[in-house]
Amino acid sequence: MSILTPTVLAELEKQSIELPSWAFGNSGTRFKVFGTPGTPRDPFEKIADAAQVHKHTALAPTVALHIPWDMCDFGDLRKHAEDLGVELGTINSNTFQDDDYKFGALTHEDAAIRHKAIDHHLECIDVMDATGSRDLKIWLAEGSNYPGQADLRGRQDRLHESLQTIYARLGDDQRLVLEYKFFEPAFYHTDVPDWGTSYAQVSALGEKAMVCLDTGHHAPGTNIEFIVMQLLRLGKLGSFDFNSRFYADDDLIVGAADPFQLFRIVFEVIRGGGLNNPDVAFMLDQCHNVEDKIPGQIRSVLNVQEMTARALLVDRDALTTAQKSGDVLAANAVFMDAFYTDVRPALAEWRESRGMDADPMAAYAASGYQQKIAADRVGGVQAGWGA
Repeated sequence: MSILTPTVLAELEKQSIELPSWAFGNSGTRFKVFGTPGTPRDPFEKIADAAQVHKHTALAPTVALHIPWDMCDFGDLRKHAEDLGVELGTINSNTFQDDDYKFGALTHEDAAIRHKAIDHHLECIDVMDATGSRDLKIWLAEGSNYPGQADLRGRQDRLHESLQTIYARLGDDQRLVLEYKFFEPAFYHTDVPDWGTSYAQVSALGEKAMVCLDTGHHAPGTNIEFIVMQLLRLGKLGSFDFNSRFYADDDLIVGAADPFQLFRIVFEVIRGGGLNNPDVAFMLDQCHNVEDKIPGQIRSVLNVQEMTARALLVDRDALTTAQKSGDVLAANAVFMDAFYTDVRPALAEWRESRGMDADPMAAYAASGYQQKIAADRVGGVQAGWGA
């Protein structure tokens, strides 16, 4: 008998994890970006590769786009995605690659530059209208490097005014999700450095504005699951960007550095009613610098699924009893028993019951798709940062 009960399987059946289009392009460190055979050359090829992940896992039905990296005929791209069995998802803006934004975009002292950045976001909402996307995700690479360089309060005021203008353009069924990151590329101060700042800004906007939590965007030692709990408790956790980090914003495969942390985060998602809640979007934000991109994304969504299955196995009644009685070791044992449970054989059975291969990684390797795109995608410019 499977260790996964019908109730657990019903939750896993509904799980979906959005893929980032940029994960299929070339990326790297500040020192080198490595090209690989078969890398997509346009958004259509990115979507085709993302569809392979969903084909082998049934976990990734949507793909996030990055503007302007994924500019194209969005009506054609939407149909292309639907023909491949996936849909277009979150639209990500970009105000971190233009010379005008050296000293800020939505926070800039110059009103003309602020309006340029606002107009970019309004164009992103136009893209959402064309793709059927619900969420506009904003990450701002804005801040300062030296004390006295910037008016910290003035920048917060200008950020609020800019976000208000963008928010006013949203449709009834659209949302704004504001991401935060505690440093980089600014080092003295960042305009949206933590969940509290993001929460303060989106709360001032209205019900259609939420916080996006990137698991790599925190100081070492931060209790991320505590933040997850608070944002769910406050009704303001709009989306996740799942990845893994050893040092800073590494954007490595989720669960690679600390699978126990991923387990703890997902447990708080479940505890707070965020699992399979349409108001809380699961998404990856990763770059594959040295590993193949499609199997890297397959491994990533499988890691999230595995830790979700383990977190669903926590005996909540036993945990509550131990917590209320002050039995510290018993409570911890309940937690650790679930974490150490090997759910992989049960998940393999679940996939086979749905007519899928038990081992998605092996199935993809045997499919010949990687060899086909390496042979077919010759010439042109490979997609990467900035395209």
